[in-house]
Amino acid sequence: MVQKRAGGIEVSFEFFPPKSEAMEASLWTAIQRLAPLGPRFVSVTYGAGGSTRERTHHTIQRLLGETDLDPAAHLTCVDASRAEVDEVIHQYRQTGVKHFVALRGDGQGGAGSAFVPRDDGYRNGADLTAGLKAIDPEFEISVSAYPEKHPESPDFATDIDLLKRKVDNGATRAITQFFFDNDVYERYVERVRRAGVYVPIVPGIVPIHDFVKIARFSEATGANVPAWLARRFEGLENDPQTRAHVAAAVCAEQVLDLTQRGVGEFHFYTMNRADLVYSICHILGLRPGPMAVEGNEGAAAA
Repeated sequence: MVQKRAGGIEVSFEFFPPKSEAMEASLWTAIQRLAPLGPRFVSVTYGAGGSTRERTHHTIQRLLGETDLDPAAHLTCVDASRAEVDEVIHQYRQTGVKHFVALRGDGQGGAGSAFVPRDDGYRNGADLTAGLKAIDPEFEISVSAYPEKHPESPDFATDIDLLKRKVDNGATRAITQFFFDNDVYERYVERVRRAGVYVPIVPGIVPIHDFVKIARFSEATGANVPAWLARRFEGLENDPQTRAHVAAAVCAEQVLDLTQRGVGEFHFYTMNRADLVYSICHILGLRPGPMAVEGNEGAAAA
């Protein structure tokens, strides 16, 4: 599906593979709601362990078979040899996937834990990007970027040097870790450009469905939660309706400010929920086009 976007704004959406039938129904409800907005692509996360990989692959196959969306498959370097990762890449390629999100991945203990590469595995996102391009030079590859520096990087210079290596190895886009201070993002883009990196640096946006969870995850990933943001959600722990309104307002302020700074593309971490994301996209000027999901009732009930 090709859809003209208001003001040149483009969006992409990230989902995670469901762990149960109920979660799968919720995921496909979100996909049905967001698909008519004509995202540039949708990505599906991928973690360590065979069951996670299988669920990701299943979700990608459904997206290819039941929608007009362009799915991007996440890949990580965690707990797998190069041969095992290459086999997964070939499987995706055979099903028609041409876009990947190449990530080193969190440590085996989850977000915030130390990553230990396997001797026979890919060592980081730059290494994985090179491996993808060796299999198919036509692959489109998105990689990660960190406006507040990756928590394991000793300094910004090291962090940006790794991003440059990813791009030199064939990455076509960088998607940032979520952030809440647009000045931080703008300074980061300036640093990246001075380092000779000119691919799009797409801001990753996370709507705050649950402030406590986001604050906890931010601490593990090195993303700063400003004091003013915490104050916005004070006293709303047992008031979901007001909390939703505040979350929409906060996210709307952020994306509108970014558009005023010249940003034209956004990547939304949906958490498999469409409500806040759809509202923000409406504010950005995106309107539904033809439905991009076939068999709506069947997809939701599957």
